Amino acid sequence: MSSAADSPIDSLAPTADRDWRTPVELVALGAIWGGSFLFMRVAAKDFGPFPMVFTRLAFGSAILLPLLWRARSTLRLAHLWKMLAMGALSAAIPFTLFAWGAERAPAGIGAIANSMTVLFAALVAFVGFGEKIGTRKAIALVAGFVGVVILASGRTAGENVAPAALAGAAASFCYGLAGNLIKKYLADIAPTAVAAGCLLGATILMAPLAAVTWPDAAIPAKSWAAVVALGVLSTGLAYAFYFRLIQRIGAPRAATSTYLVPLFGVGWAWMFLGEALTPTMALAGVIILGSVIFSQKRKA
Repeated sequence: MSSAADSPIDSLAPTADRDWRTPVELVALGAIWGGSFLFMRVAAKDFGPFPMVFTRLAFGSAILLPLLWRARSTLRLAHLWKMLAMGALSAAIPFTLFAWGAERAPAGIGAIANSMTVLFAALVAFVGFGEKIGTRKAIALVAGFVGVVILASGRTAGENVAPAALAGAAASFCYGLAGNLIKKYLADIAPTAVAAGCLLGATILMAPLAAVTWPDAAIPAKSWAAVVALGVLSTGLAYAFYFRLIQRIGAPRAATSTYLVPLFGVGWAWMFLGEALTPTMALAGVIILGSVIFSQKRKA
């Protein structure tokens, strides 16, 4: 998942559609993306990071491939190389980091760390692209990093979750970096084609790694079902759904769906896996999510 607030289609004007469908669809998207951490938690130990990510990407790419084909007349060779590089940053690397973390810690850890994407996007824009960050976002960044430190300091059932929390934070940094680079270097292509091309590029990159690390033991049906859901629902359909929302209501409003991801990520894990929300996770979640919302509020 990448930061909506730094999407290359921020320039699209939001429509006047404000009926009941919009909040319902925003909640649905947050629920779908929150579910991705549940699916990873179920399948990670049976697949391993590289095979799971490759399978996820393959199914997701298959859903979005028609969008890339539709935009083929606007693509040049330079675009394809850029999509390959952005596929690594926006999907292959962060998906692998989250999958690695899912083997080692509850699903809620990754879901909470994922909230840092918006803040990392602002930091990269400031450091790498000279965009003003402002006092509000600076405060939010500091608070968000404090939240990550708190998250990494916790334990679940006696296990240290710091590696998974830091992997999630690194994945969110990749999302933030990719969002800025896509905005700069791929803004001349339809956003849906960018999403499809990046996922396809990531699939190609992950194929050899998946081939050499594919598990010898048979993978249970439950894990296959989780990875198929991860690819089709949480990747392919969610991306298409997300970009349709942006085109209809604008990127800033669509970004609010990301605020719901940690809530659903923790909720699904509790409901279906019995993973409890620890006090440390709750405190870190409140701080990180609060800092993200604070950073996005407009001045009166």
